[in-house]
Amino acid sequence: MEQTSDLVSDGKVIEEESYQQRSERYSQIEVFYEFNDVSLSGKIDFFDAKNKIIHETKRSNKVEEAHIWQVKFYLWLMKLNDIEAEKGIIEYPKMRETETVYLTDSDREYLEGTVLEIQNLILSEHCPPVINAKICKSCSYYDFCYSGEL
Repeated sequence: MEQTSDLVSDGKVIEEESYQQRSERYSQIEVFYEFNDVSLSGKIDFFDAKNKIIHETKRSNKVEEAHIWQVKFYLWLMKLNDIEAEKGIIEYPKMRETETVYLTDSDREYLEGTVLEIQNLILSEHCPPVINAKICKSCSYYDFCYSGEL
């Protein structure tokens, strides 16, 4: 759903304008892994292989827990693929701030449990109920979740 999101497109423009030298030399990388019959994937804005750091750029003007968990997920995906990544850095160009993210053992366990929950949802005959949270309006999957709503 990300490929049709205006918010994702806007974020890409901010990344390219804020880090012009990086965007000229590097491109996003996609990482995949099959975990318990669930296909996992992530698009990492930039991976500094020399320093083993994942960089993720956000258009937001505030640090959000969802951003942190996204980077933890990317760190886990890298680990699953035997690619050494020591940490992640979330860059907020609008605020001129960064947030450093590490993956702990408890984070890994939480992510594994979440994938198992997703697997149960996939195998279920019924969709979960719509949650109607404020954040839903800015989510890339909004149309998908609310397609049956009147």
